[in-house]
Amino acid sequence: MTTATPTVAAGTQKTAGPSSTVAGRVRKRLNSRTATLVSIVIAVVWTVPTFGLFISSLRPEDEIKTTGWWTAFTNPQFTLENYQQVLFGRSSSSGQLASYFINSLAITIPSVLFPLAFAALAAYALAWINFRGREWVYIAIFALQIVPLQMALVPLLRFFSTGVSIAGVQVLPAWDLVDEQKFAQVWFAHTCFALPFAVYLLHNFISQLPGDLMEAARVDGANHPRIFRTIVLPLITPALAALGIFQFLWVWNDLLVALIFAGGSNETAPLTVRLAEMAGTRGNEWQRLTAGAFVSIVIPLIVFLSLQRYFVRGLLAGSVKG
Repeated sequence: MTTATPTVAAGTQKTAGPSSTVAGRVRKRLNSRTATLVSIVIAVVWTVPTFGLFISSLRPEDEIKTTGWWTAFTNPQFTLENYQQVLFGRSSSSGQLASYFINSLAITIPSVLFPLAFAALAAYALAWINFRGREWVYIAIFALQIVPLQMALVPLLRFFSTGVSIAGVQVLPAWDLVDEQKFAQVWFAHTCFALPFAVYLLHNFISQLPGDLMEAARVDGANHPRIFRTIVLPLITPALAALGIFQFLWVWNDLLVALIFAGGSNETAPLTVRLAEMAGTRGNEWQRLTAGAFVSIVIPLIVFLSLQRYFVRGLLAGSVKG
């Protein structure tokens, strides 16, 4: 007994040693001067074009069409007329982006919340609720990720226009909506396209939660809704934030789905549709395009910067144990 105890302790230390060594190596490399220099270079490469876009959006039309944006430091001429034209211009060629900006918010926010809610519930059920065919359901969800969304556009559009009929019997009615109500179609489309990846990602996080924690909650009398609400949701907040950022950027920058299901109407079209119309086939109105492009990236930048700490935690969760 006396000699066995040190042996077990030594074995335990030997098992834990490689894990801590790998974690130490990763931290050391990420904190090295080389990693810091590479990070600075990447930050500069990504920041300079955005900064140049911002400078160009503030320059007069004659200046932006004849000189580069860097000449603004030697001959500074700035104006807010470009933003006034693209946001509140009366003519359709000027921009009128204010209403499209609101449409983008009306499309993006529900299209982010719906997939997060449904995917979190589905991921918890697939991870911690035993039911027949659970593995096959998970495999089917995983396989749906390889299906391009372009393949589903025509069937989904046909579903909205004619509904679903089986043997001549109308099973599901058509979504015969006016332009002002077509937001629901875009929400439905984005939710359907986002669910496979969202369920797969959240399932990986939820399935790694300690089983003892779930069992202790059941012993205390907690049912599945209570466990999900009080235990699972707080623990997967970083994963939800990371997934929310990805989904927000995807929906906000989307043109294909919005153009097909929302159309080009002023009542429902998002910002990306209007920017594509402003660009046209030649893109001659550079001063308006730069202002409109910078308006379109302001909200994604705010969302990313405000949720950055959750985003990093969500990406690193589960990568290193201990």
